[in-house]
Amino acid sequence: MHSLLWPIWNGAEGRVRAGWRILIHLGLFLFAPPLLNQAVGPAISRTIAYLAPDLALLSDRLTLAALRLLAVLVSTALVVYWVDRRPWRDLGLHMGRAWWIDLAFGLVLGAVLMTFVFVVQYVAGWVEVREFFAVELVDTPFVIAILGPLAVFVVVGITEELLSRGYQLRNLAEGLNMRWWGPRPAIIAAWVVSSSLFGLLHIFNPNATWISTVYLMLAGLFLGLGYVLTGRLGLPIGLHITWNFFQGNIYGFPVSGNTFSSVTVIAIRQGGPALWTGGAFGPEAGLIGIVAILLGCLLTLAWVRVCEGRLQFYLPLACYRPRRAARAGGSPPNAAAPRPDGG
Repeated sequence: MHSLLWPIWNGAEGRVRAGWRILIHLGLFLFAPPLLNQAVGPAISRTIAYLAPDLALLSDRLTLAALRLLAVLVSTALVVYWVDRRPWRDLGLHMGRAWWIDLAFGLVLGAVLMTFVFVVQYVAGWVEVREFFAVELVDTPFVIAILGPLAVFVVVGITEELLSRGYQLRNLAEGLNMRWWGPRPAIIAAWVVSSSLFGLLHIFNPNATWISTVYLMLAGLFLGLGYVLTGRLGLPIGLHITWNFFQGNIYGFPVSGNTFSSVTVIAIRQGGPALWTGGAFGPEAGLIGIVAILLGCLLTLAWVRVCEGRLQFYLPLACYRPRRAARAGGSPPNAAAPRPDGG
């Protein structure tokens, strides 16, 4: 019987194996938000429109964003408790002072990098500025209209990082941490695999190509860099939020193939070679975006080196810590022994 259960159940850890954990979480990630929105979304949206008429045109978007965040957080918490059997904070959410400082740096970094992309294209003559503080929503002030996409990108930054880095990368690293190669290779492999899954999750986006998918896999490596070095999600979440927000609603570029031009600080007309600009998919599919990613990696390495005093993988990412060990005060140092049974 034990041999029959081995592909599903890790007897040493007393839980299902990493691949099954990831599939369970991914299913909830994909289906819980639309189901929750279908159940209560219209009623909440009407309530917002009634209580705050100025937000009436944004009520559906704000409701969808809030319910998506709620559904992902609750479903992840349930999986972490019942399936992973680990502390919630071990997903990179041990939110002390260093976590919040990382978040602030990530927010600044995403804004700086997308400003770099815009300035390069502007100097090259590949973007034409058409208008400032452009709003397509009728009779809606700019400060109100911008709340919709801001809420969307905050939720996207939190939920996608929780999925791809906090949950998938962590569980993959544990599953691949076997006696014959140890935690460091396991983290590297998990980093690459989770980044590849991140790129593939965007394969059906508008204007997606194989080039944009590969480039988004590289973006996934960039987003995961701070996490594999610190074990904290603060930097990736902040970076993800402002990278998208500045891309779409400050500078008016497409974001992963989607357009958010209904409200932008700078409305542009895009030109130039798609090889460099990314064309209709946006900077993430262009060589300028890749240069920004490489620059961001260097700045992330410098930040971690200054803050941590060293550059090395956060090895506890590959080591399972049950809730009972956490309650007893067990906190793994930045060193780990490989487990004989894998995920």
